[in-house]
Amino acid sequence: MSYQFCTVRDEGRVRIVTLNRPEVLNALHTDANDELAAVWDEFAARDDLWVGIVTGAGERGFCAGNDLKVQASGKRRPMGPRGFAGICSRFDLDKPMIAAVNGMAMGGGFETALACDIIIAAENALFALPEPRVGLIAGAGGVHRLPRSIPIKKAMGMILTGRRVPAREGFELGFVTEVVPEGQSLAAAKRWAALILECSPKAIRASKQAAYRGLDEPTLEQAMRTIYPAQRENMESEDYIEGPKAFAEKRKPDWRNR
Repeated sequence: MSYQFCTVRDEGRVRIVTLNRPEVLNALHTDANDELAAVWDEFAARDDLWVGIVTGAGERGFCAGNDLKVQASGKRRPMGPRGFAGICSRFDLDKPMIAAVNGMAMGGGFETALACDIIIAAENALFALPEPRVGLIAGAGGVHRLPRSIPIKKAMGMILTGRRVPAREGFELGFVTEVVPEGQSLAAAKRWAALILECSPKAIRASKQAAYRGLDEPTLEQAMRTIYPAQRENMESEDYIEGPKAFAEKRKPDWRNR
């Protein structure tokens, strides 16, 4: 299937989505967000796809955020229910997501990366939430996800200034998982995806769901005592038996995702 604003490639159980508007550093508008929402809807629905990777075309920009020229023209429509890049307001996706950040991740671009579970940053990557500089707020999750990812004072230092943070500082702050040489972010993301694919897909989804939902519980005890839906599904799956059986038989498990 052909797309106008992105490219989609499925490599085995991994879906790789490349934001494809390099002439504007992969900035996105409503039509692009709607297209991406459909791409990720399909990813979420397919049992044969277990890990998602999002990256940007070219080496200069992962995503420069919202296309302000389109917004200024008055052609902008309301954001769809899945949010910026089709993932920023997608709170029901338990499949793991990896951002392979090459170049600028500004505003909605940074928010797209923050919506992922793992952020791989090339050495030339830059992160910022510059919305206040143009009279806006990082409302696609930035003002909420960043303070949940790093210490509040560090987060506010970025949110209230819009300053640009390079990849290495992002790693030191804690929102970047790994820094790699320029041009290698996608290869590194695939390496992380391969590690995830060694694990039970149902156990991975149960772990992701429990981790995020547990953060919303009022106490650690309540988080630990709650059996989340994906956790229950994992416990009732064939893979729940296959994992220990494979370990006992000293072989690799044959995950069936059922």
